[in-house]
Amino acid sequence: MFKTFRGRVNDEERVEEEPLLRNSSTNEEIFNSHTSTAVEPVEDHSEAISFCGALRIPGVVEFSLCLLFAKLVSYTFLYWLPLYIANVAHFDPKKAGDLSTLFDVGGILGGIVAGLVSDYTGGRASTCCAMLIIAAPMLFLYNKIGQNGLPTTVGMLLWCGALVNGPYALITTAVSADLGTHECLRGNSRALSTVTAIIDGTGSIGAAVGPLLAGLISPTGWNNVFYMLIAADVLACLLLSRLVYKEIRGWCGYTTRQRGFKEI
Repeated sequence: MFKTFRGRVNDEERVEEEPLLRNSSTNEEIFNSHTSTAVEPVEDHSEAISFCGALRIPGVVEFSLCLLFAKLVSYTFLYWLPLYIANVAHFDPKKAGDLSTLFDVGGILGGIVAGLVSDYTGGRASTCCAMLIIAAPMLFLYNKIGQNGLPTTVGMLLWCGALVNGPYALITTAVSADLGTHECLRGNSRALSTVTAIIDGTGSIGAAVGPLLAGLISPTGWNNVFYMLIAADVLACLLLSRLVYKEIRGWCGYTTRQRGFKEI
């Protein structure tokens, strides 16, 4: 009788275990099927854009040349500002070097403001152009009254740094990303690196030419150096005029006719 009872208990345990085993195997199959479908990679079969194709993206040439002149001004200040402060304001070299860092501090603030304004308005070119337009007279004022006391020097350096480096920071980051994913590419994501390289590489030409020109012009007087920097700012604004016009028409509700951009 004890054997019969023990046999019944074993049979009931088998009956209870079998559904559990079935459920666990079913759950394992479902889990395996989900994981197998989740890890399947999505391949991008689009071809990388060519150099000439990247140049044909609307806005690449304009922003590249604008960055050339913006970097020309920025890097001229970077290399020559301590010497200018020491010669004109008659500070010792250490204090002149410390004061020159305020130009970069202003550039940090200018980059943040440029990003916020361009995201709010949606006008990358208009934001850059507005800052460059204000930068030109600010550079003139800094050359004329920027050395009249320490507070004036600090304030003018912060303003000039913000207005000069703001467009420079915006073009090398947000603008490059926007143009690298432009709607005319029709979803091709393999253009971002090429567009960024063209824009930043063109700007590096200005970074090399600006300090060289300052070294050649400075013996004739610091006023001429600042006139060269102001002219570079004005040229940067003019190069963006077509894009600014299109953005203003977009804000006013005008629609622009799509031009023939052939598939790359």
